[in-house]
Amino acid sequence: MGVGKSTVGALLAERLGCAYRDADDDIVAAQGRTIADIFVDEGEAAFRAIEKDAVREALAGHDGVLALGGGAVLDAGTRALLADHRVVYLSMDVEEAVQRTGLNAARPLLAVNPRRQWRELMDARRHLYTDVARAVVATDGRTPDEVAQAVLDALELKEA
Repeated sequence: MGVGKSTVGALLAERLGCAYRDADDDIVAAQGRTIADIFVDEGEAAFRAIEKDAVREALAGHDGVLALGGGAVLDAGTRALLADHRVVYLSMDVEEAVQRTGLNAARPLLAVNPRRQWRELMDARRHLYTDVARAVVATDGRTPDEVAQAVLDALELKEA
């Protein structure tokens, strides 16, 4: 959350001369409501089922840069689908997350004690991110342009 996946994803797509897509945006468009509203109205399990379908459809129908929500890798089937793709894990520490997002209540999984919950989420997910990633790129203290360049370098990709 707040790592810059949407911003960096759009920059990468521009530099590579391909399309950009965000699975979270797909979910919001298809559902006609925010992700936070889905969490509140239906709960996390319902959101994760929606997310799983959205990611599967995006991977099957998109040939450019795809940004995924932080919880997408929780599903084993999604992780299996990602195995055939160049996945990059954009990492950051909690202090950077505080600066970028304020860890506010607008993030449904961080509504109570945001710092502790952020750490717990990362402790639970970090190994999943690294398992599916071909590269890990730290975003701390970097501009989006610097992160995009680091991703290109890590994947040995050339700009279009």
